[in-house]
Amino acid sequence: MPHRSPRPTRFVVDAMLGSLARKARALGFDSLYYSDGDDDGIVQIARSDGRIILTADRLLAERARAGRASVLLITGKRDSRRLALLLVAAKSSGINLTRGVPLCSLCGGDLQRMQRTKVAGHVPLSVERRHRLFFRCVDCGKYYWKGSHWKKLRWLERILKEVPIVTNP
Repeated sequence: MPHRSPRPTRFVVDAMLGSLARKARALGFDSLYYSDGDDDGIVQIARSDGRIILTADRLLAERARAGRASVLLITGKRDSRRLALLLVAAKSSGINLTRGVPLCSLCGGDLQRMQRTKVAGHVPLSVERRHRLFFRCVDCGKYYWKGSHWKKLRWLERILKEVPIVTNP
């Protein structure tokens, strides 16, 4: 029987942690942002899709546990602190985290590498001239390059250095 690589950890992130959902996608976690605000709905998604709820809402965390959904209570004001607390909460809950390749921070779609000649008119000219490596989301069409946000994500990756990365999920 062929060995299958584990797939990236799947989260459903409540409305209070939207920026964490975007960063988690860029760091390789399958993160669904749930902005509806209905606690029963997010619990149902977590259970049916095999996702872990990330929330800063203690009452939601209690309801999720009562509904037999996996949940991690994440506090803190900054995403770097929240990511560090995510690791601590996962470890203390016995949850193994696995990262995949970076995803579109906007929609979670796959990123396709683009040649500089293909991004003309889609990114600012100054960006096109300064950078060599570009990516485009195959789902929403957003373009990415290794600018200042990339450097911030590299710093956040150091926090996650112990989390295994799956390159072929």
